[in-house]
Amino acid sequence: MCGAVTVSIIYENEGKDGYCAGESVTGYVLLEVLHEIPVLSLLLRVRGGAMTCKLGKHMEDASETFTEQYLNEEYNLLTEAAGEILLFPAGKHKVPFRFQLPESPLVTSFAGKYGKVYYQATAVLKRPSLSSHTTHRELRILSPININAPSLYIPVQRSKEVMVGCWFFQSGPISVNAKIGRKGYCNGEAIHIYADIENGSSRLVVPKAAIYQTQSFLLDGKTRTVRQMLASVRGNHIASGSTDSWNGKALKIPPVTPSILECNIIRVEYSLVVSINIPGAKKLKVELPLVIGTIPLNEFNCRNASVASQFSMDMSWLALALPEQPEAPPNYAAIVSEEDLSRDICSIEEFGDIIEGLRCPPFAVIQEFRFQPPPLYSEVDPHPCPTIDGQNVSFTLGN
Repeated sequence: MCGAVTVSIIYENEGKDGYCAGESVTGYVLLEVLHEIPVLSLLLRVRGGAMTCKLGKHMEDASETFTEQYLNEEYNLLTEAAGEILLFPAGKHKVPFRFQLPESPLVTSFAGKYGKVYYQATAVLKRPSLSSHTTHRELRILSPININAPSLYIPVQRSKEVMVGCWFFQSGPISVNAKIGRKGYCNGEAIHIYADIENGSSRLVVPKAAIYQTQSFLLDGKTRTVRQMLASVRGNHIASGSTDSWNGKALKIPPVTPSILECNIIRVEYSLVVSINIPGAKKLKVELPLVIGTIPLNEFNCRNASVASQFSMDMSWLALALPEQPEAPPNYAAIVSEEDLSRDICSIEEFGDIIEGLRCPPFAVIQEFRFQPPPLYSEVDPHPCPTIDGQNVSFTLGN
């Protein structure tokens, strides 16, 4: 009788990377029945949380071992009264479901060496005189991280210097100054690295940059850490007494889990490490923190940051160039000749006589010509400027 029915959980959006807090989850429970069966109830349980455990001790039913529980809901998918027996004939039956995730933040789904953050939907089919039929299906959760946040949209810079050698055999210092444009990135983006490296030692050194993921698990009052390199890029060899500069060397971020920073027992953090491999000595390293988010950078913000970085400079010199009290513009009468001034005054008086003769405000005259077509083109000025005493006006252009 147990093989008479098969139960499956199907999500409506199967290609979705993950659901966020507050979103609705829709789908259906598929019952494939070989012959008619009686059913008491069909339940859908949704549970999830974070758990840590020793290596190799993960249990299949994570819902019973959560150290921190974020989700625990149960829904009855059959609307009939409790205790009533329903008959499902042979064939396929879709029982739809729809539930909403809580508005409170949910930690991103993750599986690591000593723990995991796991969510699952469980369909429980209850039939008379038989044990319940249970089916599990993972429910992936994605906690959104917006890298446009001000705290993630700032440059990160680190520098360090070491002296190579010891006691009387010191050969010289090696220094590195590394910088990236911002702290937040998304999967698939390229980090552009700017670095200045000075090799004052007598050895040949090689610079390198790498992205690291650090997983931290709180287990039995102790923290277990797992660190792994995800991607790297290598620079050119730097000879003794030489320098090298990286002007935006690109390092692409591979597909990884977004940063997990809000869980009390599991943390997933990222960093960019710029290191100098020194033969016969310990590596010189600078570590720049990264946050891998889910909401990509707004292109408008990106352009603004690029312009700001190109024109960022000390503008205090402008205060020296500008006077404290601006000088007033010169009087018109002071920059024209008396002849031009008297002619302009006469023109103004004549215009006043015309307005007086029309006995209407100037605005009315202007409105009269507002919708008139433009005059025809002519090489001869129909309204030449009057000359003084009938004399022609000529202009001489200097060399």
